[in-house]
Amino acid sequence: MVKYLGNPHSLFIITFIAFVVPCFCDPTDIISSCLIRHNVYNFTLLPHNGSQSPDYYRLLNFSLQNLRYAVPTAPKPVAIAIPQSLKQLVNTMRCCREGWYEFRVRCGGHSYEGISSVVPDGNPFVIIDMMSLNQVSVDVESETAWVEGGATLGETYYAVAEASNVHGFSAGSCPTVGVGGHIAGGGFGLLSRKYGLAADNVVDALLIDADGRVLDRKAMGEDVFWAIRGGGGGVWGIVYEWKIKLLKVPETLTSCIMSRTGTKLHVAELVHKWQFISPRLEPSFYLSVFVGAGLQGGDEETGVSASFKGFYLGSRNEAMSILNRVFPELGVEKEDCREMSWIESILYFSGLPNGSSISDLRNRYLEDKLYFKAKSDYVRTPISMEGLVTALEILEMEPKGSVVLDPYGGEMEKISSDALAFPHRKGNLFSIQYMVAWEEDSTAMSNKYIDWIRGFYKWMMPYVSQGPRAAYVNYMDLDLGQMNSSISSNDPVEAARDWGEKYFLNNYDRLVKVKTFIDPDNVFNNQQGIPPMPTARLNNRSEGLGVSDRCTVVSYRFTYD
Repeated sequence: MVKYLGNPHSLFIITFIAFVVPCFCDPTDIISSCLIRHNVYNFTLLPHNGSQSPDYYRLLNFSLQNLRYAVPTAPKPVAIAIPQSLKQLVNTMRCCREGWYEFRVRCGGHSYEGISSVVPDGNPFVIIDMMSLNQVSVDVESETAWVEGGATLGETYYAVAEASNVHGFSAGSCPTVGVGGHIAGGGFGLLSRKYGLAADNVVDALLIDADGRVLDRKAMGEDVFWAIRGGGGGVWGIVYEWKIKLLKVPETLTSCIMSRTGTKLHVAELVHKWQFISPRLEPSFYLSVFVGAGLQGGDEETGVSASFKGFYLGSRNEAMSILNRVFPELGVEKEDCREMSWIESILYFSGLPNGSSISDLRNRYLEDKLYFKAKSDYVRTPISMEGLVTALEILEMEPKGSVVLDPYGGEMEKISSDALAFPHRKGNLFSIQYMVAWEEDSTAMSNKYIDWIRGFYKWMMPYVSQGPRAAYVNYMDLDLGQMNSSISSNDPVEAARDWGEKYFLNNYDRLVKVKTFIDPDNVFNNQQGIPPMPTARLNNRSEGLGVSDRCTVVSYRFTYD
């Protein structure tokens, strides 16, 4: 097997092999022939007949974060392509379409259900990995930045902080998460109570549609621009670049971590009080809580602990004064909180090992990968003490399980639920992320942990949002339902409503209309993607879609070289 990793001098040899062995004989020959013909060389192919290809598996698993989808039995792509430019990205997508391959676009690989790395139906597929399209161009004067779709949050934060010590961006805490998928699902983080989601702070984008057209905000239209911000990743096209709004932060702010242990009753009392306080704190204050039996500092008898994480856009004295006034039960002490810069707070909450430096935020590789399963909920009415005590008992039974409670309110309360595709705004007190993670490569153990989290989730039903029971699309959960061949042949729009309304509430029907307009043939799809209306084929959907001056520096419609 010949691998191709950016070596144009191998073109003669490869072409000769393709001539001797016709391309139609094997899917890898078809895709490699097309890519080479159009000057895309940075790719590797699925090994044949047990042959070894360290580069293939290294690239496959480099950005695949959930080890459940890295096992030998998981479907493998016939090729992994790593485009180096916008033109290569467009041509790679077109080669996939020419060969009738499904394809998945991967930015950071953090899809909870592996949808950016795996196609489960057995059809040949290609991974288009965006990791080389990771440039961040910051313009402090206009307080904006253009961020390529393959950049990680860590790379984006680092670039912003290099340009300014009084600007930040509102997004999540994990530095290896890809900007593309994060913004596509909304993107909640430490600054969201002050400034809204990552998606709320996007002012333009360059979208590659199924026909290879490069469309900016004006060209794609406001409906499509609305959908790509919060309507889920891998559904609308490939976002090559996002234009984000930079946000004001003080030169010095405060970060706190307060781990509290004790009996289940004591921990339940703290979490119960937290529910009433955290959504009503001033928007400059973010206070989340991690609860579990396996957390550091867990009580030796019960194993249950709660770790409160505070982030305040002000001084330590102000932060402590606020917490001690509204939450004296927490007993905040001076050593619990530290003053630091915004970029230092990103590192502080990043989960990187002790001793890591700010430059480590640019490292794309996640060292401590695990097998995991996650689920999510939204809470609109405080959970009773009785409910919290029982929830802690369930958590106590599984030390590898935990929950993260993220406070809403603030700016999230003010933004309309239909302002973007992401709908979870007014009335939500907090979100719940359920997580169970393990190290064992064992089907029996995986089933054990997944059964536990499903049971916990089922038990929580009376305490969370209803009609529908809402969920966050960035914490994708295939238990909510998924597309398959029988659904596709009947009524996919109504079938997808099962999960579509949980993720998008009343925005689901509008998303279907946008999907039908921008991608009526469902070229960009996944197990929980928004489907187009099956009877609608808008032959003239391109009418009125021009291209802005910015787009014309590439070309309106790429042609193969």
